[in-house]
Amino acid sequence: MSSELLSLSTDEFIGNIGELARSHFDCKGYPQENLRADDWALLVRAGVLLPALPREYGGRDSHLEMCRVVEALAEWNLPLGMYTKIITAVALRPIALRASEETRREMLPLFAGRDPMICGFASTEPGCGSAMANMGTTFEEVDGGYRIRGRKHWQGFSSTAHWWLLSAKSDAGGQRRYGYFIVKRSEGFRTVQRYEPLGMKLLDYGLNEIDAFVPRHRRIDAEDRNLSAMVDMLMPPRSMMATIASGFLRRISREAQAYADNRVIGSEMLSDIGFARYRLKAIETSATICEALNDYVMTALNVKVDMTDVFPVAQALKTVATERMVSSAYHYQQLVGGEGYRVDSPTNIAGKAFLDTRVFTIFDGTNDLLSQQLTQFCLKRRGARSLSGFLAARCPYTGPGIVKHGLDMRFLDQELKQEHLVLGGRAIAYAFAITQLTRWAQQVGGDAVDRAREAIEFLKCDIDGIAREFALLATGVLDDDEVVPNRLAA
Repeated sequence: MSSELLSLSTDEFIGNIGELARSHFDCKGYPQENLRADDWALLVRAGVLLPALPREYGGRDSHLEMCRVVEALAEWNLPLGMYTKIITAVALRPIALRASEETRREMLPLFAGRDPMICGFASTEPGCGSAMANMGTTFEEVDGGYRIRGRKHWQGFSSTAHWWLLSAKSDAGGQRRYGYFIVKRSEGFRTVQRYEPLGMKLLDYGLNEIDAFVPRHRRIDAEDRNLSAMVDMLMPPRSMMATIASGFLRRISREAQAYADNRVIGSEMLSDIGFARYRLKAIETSATICEALNDYVMTALNVKVDMTDVFPVAQALKTVATERMVSSAYHYQQLVGGEGYRVDSPTNIAGKAFLDTRVFTIFDGTNDLLSQQLTQFCLKRRGARSLSGFLAARCPYTGPGIVKHGLDMRFLDQELKQEHLVLGGRAIAYAFAITQLTRWAQQVGGDAVDRAREAIEFLKCDIDGIAREFALLATGVLDDDEVVPNRLAA
């Protein structure tokens, strides 16, 4: 890679990538199809992979720039932001962090060059979604390395990635072990079926069969007795959902407001109609929430190091940010009416925005699962305290916001069944977001204070709504059909 890219300041480097995204990849005109190799080459030559790579292999080695690259791309083309995030935060990051020196020398300089290289993470399998302990892909130690056999699917770049970070298990000797291996496609990674997604069409998906020999040095140095290494691998991409959301919602808020300011309804502008103004405010506050969360990712976290200790933070960041993306895309589509159903409408990008955001609450772990895990994490650490007491007094991620804004979380202080765990995790994530909005407003000042205040009111309303859902569950709506009507009537 040219030394010129390595000598640029961060603002110059990001500015060049943002301008390329605006001029060449704007989703308003860019085709809804798999990203062409020559277009990916434009971005690679602009340096989008360099922040994820160590300097000794030709990279810029910057957590901040990893985030800002993805944010800049997502503003103009949401799938492109995800495309880059998968390669950098999901695949290259653990290789740069944990792979052997021999492996890094073999592989990483290729991604610092001018060729449009792609690396993916092969984890999910048919019949094995989030329960990765049930994966069927196996590895066997053989002379000189490992034999890996199995099937994976729904991997981004299923048919185009040149390299893969791949998970597998072994039950040799009656003892379960997990392993993570770096595999070349040519070594036995084969796509046998292409999948057609509803949105995010820049990424190719499919069903893959693996029968590969991998040399010994390409096994990742990671905990093998449990799945904690995979947890760490998922923390950066989950956290960076706030980064993607920040760029995307900045664009959506701007586009929705411009549309409403120019759309005449009867004798007035759309932006003067009460409920249209409410929808615009919902989009604007979602953008503010994700701006604050992204600031937290960039200033309080580091996606290039082991992130196991910030497990609850990543769960909260991912769930809140992706919910805000989906709800804002919906509000935008409703504002533009029938035109929002046209993918290539000349007046708005609502159709593409709605299609592309739909999967984000599923990417990197479904929000329902992540919310449940967040509640369980807090329950294990509350000690003798009530859950609401722990969140207010002992949890640094939620306590300041709960205390400052008088949030009533006592509805969590009861026996929590699985359905409560999911809803409770969402409430905890909102409390986390309120805490970070408060922190962000204090640090930034200016109009951020008023913007944060409005955004916090929306989040408080969301928490109140979950409290009402707890009350609804208490009526017995999930019980036997013959019992529910009587309880509801009572």
